[in-house]
Amino acid sequence: MNEAQRVVGVIGMGIMGGAIARNLIAAGQTVCGFDPDAGRADEARGHGVEVVSSAADVAAKADIVLTSLPSVAALDATAAEIIALPASDRDGLIVAELSTLPIDDKVANRDRLAAADVVLLDCPLSGTGAQAAVGDLVIYASGDEQACRACEPVFLGFGRACPYLGEFGNGTKMKFVANLLVAIHNVATAEALQLGIASGLDPAVLRDVAGSGAGGSRVFDLRGPLMVEQNYEPATMKLEIWQKDMKLIAEFAEQVGVATPLFSASGPVYELALTQGRGQQDTAAVFEVLKTLKTGD
Repeated sequence: MNEAQRVVGVIGMGIMGGAIARNLIAAGQTVCGFDPDAGRADEARGHGVEVVSSAADVAAKADIVLTSLPSVAALDATAAEIIALPASDRDGLIVAELSTLPIDDKVANRDRLAAADVVLLDCPLSGTGAQAAVGDLVIYASGDEQACRACEPVFLGFGRACPYLGEFGNGTKMKFVANLLVAIHNVATAEALQLGIASGLDPAVLRDVAGSGAGGSRVFDLRGPLMVEQNYEPATMKLEIWQKDMKLIAEFAEQVGVATPLFSASGPVYELALTQGRGQQDTAAVFEVLKTLKTGD
């Protein structure tokens, strides 16, 4: 399929999927999309996405479909709609699954779709909603290599890199590793800023200088300013959604038999954020949680 003629479908146009659709339009792709939320659908329509009425309609129109979904149930339902299409409507279809979901559930849907001659790829994303907005995502591509290579021009329309990681499921494994680092770095950033502020250092100077040396990280660069400004809405990653990722990482680490003491130590901070009613706020709000803790807690 000539790139100029290709249609890219996006199923799920929330924080991530919506940004992906907008960037693909800006990159010159023809995009059709579906989201059950009317507000998200209207926003996408306003940016040039051809909004259709179902996931099945997206798959029938598109050559490559990107799914950005909130749950296993949503993936199961989307796969069922695609499988139910006439064979002619799914001929040659590639579906790149971008969500962070359990590997076993992705594998089950890969096999269901393969029986209907549809290729499902495991391609979770590394990056926040803010990074998605500016195309600063890394796509961890895994599964059928030829299909992953065919998707590269699409991936680079909304991301900065798309390393091919091999067999199906390796993308999600890499995402778990990356998110373990994010979980730790986020709490570490909040803790370091709290220490600096309590000692009398200027918060703005901390924001600009503390991360410029050996202790810096992408998380510090992205979340440090939110913490200093105490600005947690709109969220680039909601705390209540992040808890789903935390659970998946913990289960994966236990499954492979690896101790994760730093990751485990960060868990109660995120849980306390939820008990404080911060579920809709950005994960940077752990900065506020640490304010409530005493030395030795």
